[in-house]
Amino acid sequence: MESKLQTVPVYSDVDRETFLRDIYPLRRPAVLKRVPLGPCVRAWTVSYLVQKGGDREVKVHVSPDPRMDFLHKNFVYRTLPFDKFIQRAAEAKHSDFFISEDESYYLRSLGEDVRKEPADLRKQFPELAKDFHVPQFFEPEQFFSSVFRISSPGLQLWTHYDIMDNLLAQVTGRKRVVLYSPKDALYLYLTGDKSEVLDIDTPDLQLYPEFVKASRYECILEPGDLLFIPALWFHNTLALQFGVGVNVFWRHLPLETYDKKDPYGNKDPVAATRALQSLERTLGILEELPPDYRDFYARRMVLRIQSRAYLRQPMKAVQANLDTA
Repeated sequence: MESKLQTVPVYSDVDRETFLRDIYPLRRPAVLKRVPLGPCVRAWTVSYLVQKGGDREVKVHVSPDPRMDFLHKNFVYRTLPFDKFIQRAAEAKHSDFFISEDESYYLRSLGEDVRKEPADLRKQFPELAKDFHVPQFFEPEQFFSSVFRISSPGLQLWTHYDIMDNLLAQVTGRKRVVLYSPKDALYLYLTGDKSEVLDIDTPDLQLYPEFVKASRYECILEPGDLLFIPALWFHNTLALQFGVGVNVFWRHLPLETYDKKDPYGNKDPVAATRALQSLERTLGILEELPPDYRDFYARRMVLRIQSRAYLRQPMKAVQANLDTA
């Protein structure tokens, strides 16, 4: 039995009005083609990136395995000048390397002060930022970060979710993106914000039998494509070629929703964090009961959560609208 495969809808020549009216309210991923991104799509060759990016030092993931595993840390962090990183990430075999001649590289750019400041292409790479035009699909004051995503060919990143809406601009190279709906979280074997299922194409169904119940949404991003990833949608990326992406995040909820001490933008909302902490305390209290009583009252709690917190009719209405579109 395989996961149910769904295609991600594709829209062309989308402007701000069309995005906000026809795409954004659905809260579903969408590929946007022919949205003007500036000269970066043609200009960002390896030689150009090396020249314009300069020798600013960047912290990169280095792994002997192209399938990176954040849970078991099959990679190390190393620092390289940006120009040297680009050269290494673009080549298949390395004469200079940290682990092996076929090691894989991944850059997720950071802010000036990594503990306090989100990444912003305009600050960290001003010469390259001039080439990239951020799509104006949100208000300027909602902007949170613009993040370089640059990786070796074949590199696959773990499945995870973000708490902010974002656009992934695939500037150069091709990339496969697989997404899963927030409503399928129960089938993804989560540890924090990440799925334990690393091999999403041939999963170990002895370890993860429920994984096949998750609907799989898939798309291939070509150079110049944008992917709208709504908050809480899980996504897994596979670089089909050496490529450069820019991830643009914005705060679509009231500012007080977010953790102010979160420069990465991946901490759960403040209220969600409090609720999860309360849940852990509640589970600790349940441990005081005999096993059969603990099981009974845990089931009652699950029913209570379902009746009070699950989103039912609105999601069905959205699905009905999509099915008849």
